[in-house]
Amino acid sequence: MLIGTYSHTIDDKNRLSLPSKFRKEMGKNVVVTPGLDSCLFVFTAKEWETISGRLSGKEGSMLQADSRSLNRYLLGMAVEVEVDAAGRMLIPDHLRTRAKLQTKVVFIGVRDRVEIWDEATWDAYSKEVENKADALAEKLSQAGMI
Repeated sequence: MLIGTYSHTIDDKNRLSLPSKFRKEMGKNVVVTPGLDSCLFVFTAKEWETISGRLSGKEGSMLQADSRSLNRYLLGMAVEVEVDAAGRMLIPDHLRTRAKLQTKVVFIGVRDRVEIWDEATWDAYSKEVENKADALAEKLSQAGMI
């Protein structure tokens, strides 16, 4: 399970060092795709196969406009990335720009994926969520989701 928060810096060659905890669980090849809420999603190859299957399967019918749009966004801009022997991975410019990644980034483990956030964006987002965590828990509990 991928959990935890780790801060890193993008080097001058657009490489990020995947935290060693995540490196062990994710392997040498990962898929990086635009995420939601201004971050990037990073999946193992196996998990990406599951996710992409769900997106393009019955639930993600190409006959539904919303499904087509989400498929184009997530699948169309996804990139297979190799994690080198030093644990570094190259973030393509189009993904770095989309997530507005500057120099300092934060890796967040979210069970089945890792998210990469610009540090300032993550700080603002996490403070906002922290301020309403009680209300979110109540709402999700009432909906039977937790």
